[in-house]
Amino acid sequence: MNVCILRGPRAEQSVIERAMATLKKRGVDGWEADRDGSLTSITARLKGTGLLVTLGGDGTFLAGARIAAPRGIPILGVNLGRLGFLTEVEVDQLEDGLTRFLDAKYRVEERTILQVTLSRGTKAQTRAIGLNEVVVDHSGDARMLRVEIDVGGQAVGVIDADGVMVATATGSTAYALASGGPILEPTLRDLVLVPMNPFALTVRPIVFPPGQNITLSVTRGPGEMRIDGGRRGRAVETGDSIKCGSHPRRLKVVRFSPPEEFYRRLGDKLGWGRPLVPNK
Repeated sequence: MNVCILRGPRAEQSVIERAMATLKKRGVDGWEADRDGSLTSITARLKGTGLLVTLGGDGTFLAGARIAAPRGIPILGVNLGRLGFLTEVEVDQLEDGLTRFLDAKYRVEERTILQVTLSRGTKAQTRAIGLNEVVVDHSGDARMLRVEIDVGGQAVGVIDADGVMVATATGSTAYALASGGPILEPTLRDLVLVPMNPFALTVRPIVFPPGQNITLSVTRGPGEMRIDGGRRGRAVETGDSIKCGSHPRRLKVVRFSPPEEFYRRLGDKLGWGRPLVPNK
């Protein structure tokens, strides 16, 4: 087995050297890759990789998840950023985290991965995966999008909005939450659809059960599609459709903390359930 160290823009060489030294002591080969490097080059080296470690914030973890999930590789997030809601350990716990993994003193938490296909007519233009969400919104035009929504072959409705988002349970605490969506426990397989600034005030988020595909058909565009907040979006034209569903493989997240730790994180990281005025 070897270990891939995926470094984010905040990762200093000294931190990478600490990780490599810990692995070397245990007789494990380690290799490093740049989060923003060539995906083809990274995937070409993944054979025999038994762990992917991300050094950075949530953005680096999301990039690592898109690499690790389809290949069944467990992922361990090390926080070097500000929030680090998705990561498991802080940078000063790096050596301890690697040691605990190699000693098999961890649990695996599975997360749903979103798979998305953008089609134009009968031809697929883009296929992509993401851990958090896919967003379809207007591309700088003040005019609202009009989107037809279909779930499992059933027509749900037509909405006028700035955009529409489909998020996983993991993504429910990210952009979807900021847009008014509900919080889902992260191991749930459900998908949530969140309208973004809908024209009709009665249009609210909907949670759909596992196993159903959500299709967004843009009947009035243009727009743009982005996965996991990516800086480079994909142009969406009137008549395009975006099919969203669950990837057949789930992401394997290395955890040392108990399952109920998620609720503590909601308070510590996001301030959920904390009174605005503490008791005196």
